[in-house]
Amino acid sequence: MLHPLPHVSLKNRVSDTEWQLRVDLAACYRLVAHYGWDDTIYTHLSVRLPETNHYLVNAFGLTFDEVTASNLVKVDLEGTILDDTPFRINPAGFTIHSAIHEVRKDAHCVIHLHTPATIAVASMEGGLRPLSQYSMFSLPSLSYHQYEGLAVNAKEKLRLQSDLGLNNHLLLINHGGLTVGETIGDAFMRMFDLQRACEIQLLIQSSGQKAIEVAQQVQDGIYHQAKLVHSGSTGGQKAWPAMLRKAWRLDPSFAE
Repeated sequence: MLHPLPHVSLKNRVSDTEWQLRVDLAACYRLVAHYGWDDTIYTHLSVRLPETNHYLVNAFGLTFDEVTASNLVKVDLEGTILDDTPFRINPAGFTIHSAIHEVRKDAHCVIHLHTPATIAVASMEGGLRPLSQYSMFSLPSLSYHQYEGLAVNAKEKLRLQSDLGLNNHLLLINHGGLTVGETIGDAFMRMFDLQRACEIQLLIQSSGQKAIEVAQQVQDGIYHQAKLVHSGSTGGQKAWPAMLRKAWRLDPSFAE
């Protein structure tokens, strides 16, 4: 039996700022689905509403290609739903996001995914290696978090916070990847680079050939070079408008 989604529309019922964040975050969910990084109804992307401790996150039970600006759910750091909405969230899923948002005031957007490539590389001894230009964008700001089971233990939040520190990329061993950013575009492009770096590493390792690692002196300089090329800490400022245009071309229903 088909269970149709409840129809909700928040356009013109929230501030212009909140609506734009809703549209951008919904577009990001659709892009994650487009690139095949989603995991049925699991994993999350969240964004902070400016000058608040309120956050937007996906409704539990929806696939990423069903996410719209209006069906995103507004919550506080405890996961309490603040909207009049028929939707609910996955409390276990928001634990990771609330942990990061709580201590990283610059991390307005948090993306956590269970892609096969990030899980595989996170679970390898040695983790991500300097085997491609993409890995250069992640390695200077990358840390790791040990697997502790489903993220339902409040004490794990402290360890997550400590492990991420001031970094912008986190590989969760046996679990997946996480990126943060001041904007949705920054977090998305960081995930794009991390995902691509992991995919390339797995391709190289599967070839059976000896891998050539990037020299340390090049590693030390390339992150600075990337900042100059992108006029910022990531390509989010330059690439995100193009990604938004792609989302509109794929299916504009995300903006409903």
